[in-house]
Amino acid sequence: MSPIAVVLILLFVALVLFATEKLPVDVVGIILVICLVLTGVLTAKQGVAGFGDDIIVTIAGLFVLTGGLVKTGLVDLIGRRLYKISGDNELLLTAMIMLVAALSAAVLKNTTTTAMFVPVVIGLAAKAKIPPSKLLMPLAFGAILGGSCTLIGTSTNLAVSGAFQRYGYEPFSLFELTPVGVIVAAFGIIYMLLIGRRLLPSRGGEESFTKKYAIREFISEVLVLPTSSLVGKTLEEADLNAEFELNVLGIIREGEEDEVIPSPEERIRAEDLLIVEGSVNQILRIKEDASLKIKADFELNDDLLESGDVELFEVLVMKDSDLVGHTLATMQFRQTYDLTVLAINRHGETFFNKLSDVVLKFGDVLLVQGKRKRIDPFVAKNEMILLEDISASSLRTEKRKWALAGFGVFLALSLSKLVTGIEIPLTIAVLIGVLVLLGTKTVRYSELYSLIDFRLLVMIACMMSFGVAMENTGTDKFLADMVQSNFGGFGSTAVLAGFFLLTVFLTQPMSNQAAALVVLPVAVKTALALGLDPRTFAIGITYAASFSFMTPLEPACVLVYTPGNYRFLDFVKIGTILTIVVFVVSVVLVPVFWPMR
Repeated sequence: MSPIAVVLILLFVALVLFATEKLPVDVVGIILVICLVLTGVLTAKQGVAGFGDDIIVTIAGLFVLTGGLVKTGLVDLIGRRLYKISGDNELLLTAMIMLVAALSAAVLKNTTTTAMFVPVVIGLAAKAKIPPSKLLMPLAFGAILGGSCTLIGTSTNLAVSGAFQRYGYEPFSLFELTPVGVIVAAFGIIYMLLIGRRLLPSRGGEESFTKKYAIREFISEVLVLPTSSLVGKTLEEADLNAEFELNVLGIIREGEEDEVIPSPEERIRAEDLLIVEGSVNQILRIKEDASLKIKADFELNDDLLESGDVELFEVLVMKDSDLVGHTLATMQFRQTYDLTVLAINRHGETFFNKLSDVVLKFGDVLLVQGKRKRIDPFVAKNEMILLEDISASSLRTEKRKWALAGFGVFLALSLSKLVTGIEIPLTIAVLIGVLVLLGTKTVRYSELYSLIDFRLLVMIACMMSFGVAMENTGTDKFLADMVQSNFGGFGSTAVLAGFFLLTVFLTQPMSNQAAALVVLPVAVKTALALGLDPRTFAIGITYAASFSFMTPLEPACVLVYTPGNYRFLDFVKIGTILTIVVFVVSVVLVPVFWPMR
């Protein structure tokens, strides 16, 4: 089998694995490199060369600089100022959210920006009495548009710049993408304000948790009669879960003002009212025990499930959370964390029955009962987002000036060539900025590496090695010749448009970085074969990889999908038109700012 055939087969397999997400993207990248080395397409040294590329260090450093801005509460501060400016005006609030999201994403990256602003925007929606669905999609789209405006706006931009450098061309400068990025973002925001906003659904925001999740029929009140064998037993000894498949969420006792939020050691007393959770059939099984009585006039509300420092929370599961891929049972969630999950919402579908057996996914929203201090560690480790406007009390607000200073040092050094004529590599500039944060304890050394998305770095490094394989075997030239022979006759702009659309298409099932790095080698060879400037195509692919609006598969969109009560077709309807808008503007402007010849 020829080397080209081997590379194409591996490329197809990788695309399938990326699209199905049966394996994490970094694992797919590692498998790809191993196969390339074992088949003799790459040497071992070539296979791991991507890990030593300076772009990997640069991206890692930017994760830390971004973490400094987040941990000092700058995003939270911006969110509170938004409401003061816009008040209850939905149009103005939408415009401000999209504009601020775009500006933030140009520095913080689009996924980070969306994650930080989701609870802030939900809080703004509640204050302005606007359904969250009217604001959350504009937030995600604004962040995606803003991420295309600078080299550091997304890790995709950095990855393409690093890969492009391997072909002997200058990497993208920090603000090279800004002129067209700003214009495209402006068109995108205008579309959302004039047209997209009118297409947004009006869902959520007006109900309590118990009504929102419709859990009335799954929760009831059971009276423990004096003759019951449960009297005197602890909840652990009684084990209602084993006998009736019911969870005890609370105990109401006569003469006590607040209900008891029980621990396994809590002893059941005669005349206790147990608030239990289970299906209708499971609750009705209680009638088999004459010493227990279902209270007929039971009325459920949020207050009944909250007492003292025990509250109800909505939390969103993040992509890198330890919960992803596990069930509550396998993690012994209730026993380990002293938190009770009452319901799980996944893209509009709510689970109540056998919650302990549901395999959790990125983007799931859990309705949790427990103490805030039990939730905080998950939030601190970025495993969950608490879907409410969070107080800045837990943030290092006193370090804000140092977070800004660290980022300012990075920006100043990266632009030093324009002012002093002395060029400081981007990698060194970002590392100096990181040292500022560490030296001032804005970011603590103990949390340094937790801020870095190593899985993304591994995937980028592996895909860069795959690019070397395509180049060494001539696969990129083979595919470029096919593109040239089939589409070259339609003109250079048509070829650029084709690569743009191909990249947009690939970003729907697979990660933006992977899509861009797969298409880039072919685009560069095609440009050279047609006598065109490869930089034009590299820039076009970079923009295209950022503009993923048509489905909620983009991480920024996943983060707002469930909290906004959206449906898949909401993104198809609104995002497809937005994609057409940015496609037309990009294809027209990219050749103007980066001439093809």
